[in-house]
Amino acid sequence: MERVVAWLNEKNPGLDGPIGIEEDLIEARLIDSMDFLEFIDLLEEISGSSIDLQEVTIDDFRTLARVKERFLASADLAEASAG
Repeated sequence: MERVVAWLNEKNPGLDGPIGIEEDLIEARLIDSMDFLEFIDLLEEISGSSIDLQEVTIDDFRTLARVKERFLASADLAEASAG
């Protein structure tokens, strides 16, 4: 999840504080249409799995909590067991 937050901060250098786990990333314009495919590539790289765009909705990317639940749960488990 740290890489996702770092990416969001890189794309939004004007952020005043931390990104809340339930903050709406799309409504807050932290992810825009120009960066969306790059964001998906990042999630695929971290998770080690491809994301089938036919099987997801925009809500799957709306909050950090949902992104973690939907795409990174297994990546977090692998990282915890390796550490």
